[in-house]
Amino acid sequence: MIDDIHRLDAEVRLRPAAPADAASLAVSLTRSRAYMQPWEPDRPDTFYTEQGQRERLAGMLADRDAGRVMPWVLADEQDRVVGGFNLNGIVLGPFRSGVLGYWVDVEYAGRGLATAAVERICELARDELRLHRVEAGTVLDNVASQRVLAKCGFEQYGMAPRYLHINGEWRDHRLFQRILHDGPLTG
Repeated sequence: MIDDIHRLDAEVRLRPAAPADAASLAVSLTRSRAYMQPWEPDRPDTFYTEQGQRERLAGMLADRDAGRVMPWVLADEQDRVVGGFNLNGIVLGPFRSGVLGYWVDVEYAGRGLATAAVERICELARDELRLHRVEAGTVLDNVASQRVLAKCGFEQYGMAPRYLHINGEWRDHRLFQRILHDGPLTG
């Protein structure tokens, strides 16, 4: 089920984001700030505070309740957040698609957690949300994220010049998609 907890390894699980995650998100994002800087938009210092994360979560959870976003976190054994995964821009009808975004805490990177979480989210998107496809984009030099997507069955389908304002400039992105099913429209 989409609201279940999904164990990814002995220490980490994927679960729905909750308002109580604000403080833990602020700590993890602050710890990982320099590590993620090449692939992230410029953010105000308030983004890295508990209050900033509380406000961000409130917006995401309101969008979740409206069916536009599905936010998850990676949580360790003490339920501290060590990553975030969002299925954004969910559109139903004949499109049945969503856009995947994710990050993993610098102390947990390189353990296969992103790959395991992306795979599980694609299964949930297919089986629970009945999405036809999931798309994702990476800056050209984010090879690690591109490897995650390739391992999870995403195919590059294009390139978008000056797609997003990342790390202080408009950056070109590789665009990927994974077709989840070609079955009939339902739900």
